Amino acid sequence: MAGIFYSCQTAESVQRDAYYVNGRDLYIQHCQNCHGEKGEGLGELTPPLTDSIFMKANKSQLACIIKNGFSTPLTIHGKVYEGKMPDFNMADIDIAQLIVYITNGFGHKQGMYTNEQVAKDLKDCK
Repeated sequence: MAGIFYSCQTAESVQRDAYYVNGRDLYIQHCQNCHGEKGEGLGELTPPLTDSIFMKANKSQLACIIKNGFSTPLTIHGKVYEGKMPDFNMADIDIAQLIVYITNGFGHKQGMYTNEQVAKDLKDCK
C-alpha cells in the first residue's frame, strides 16, 4: 500500500515530507521547550511560530536566526518579545529540515526549503 502512495507523489513532495518528519524531530529536540508543542510560544517569553505573515515575510532570515540566535525585540500579533534565542550549531541540512517543519506546520503551507537555500541565506545574514 505504501508503494502505491509514494508512486503517486512527486520526487519533490517525497523529499519535502522526509524533511518535514526529520524537521519535526529536530523541533522536538531543540525548539519545543520554548516555542511549544503546537508552536504557540511560551507566554510573554517566547514568540509563537503560528503567525503566517511573519513567517512568510522573514523566511529568508530563519536560517540566520536558527544558526546565530536572536536577541532583537520582535513583535508578533501585536505583542513585543524581548527574550534572547540561543544559537544552534546545526548543519545546513538540519536547518533546512527544521525550516520545512516550522513553515509547513502550525497552519503554514510554504513548501520546500533546501540546504542550498540555507547556505545562500546564511551568506546574507545581517
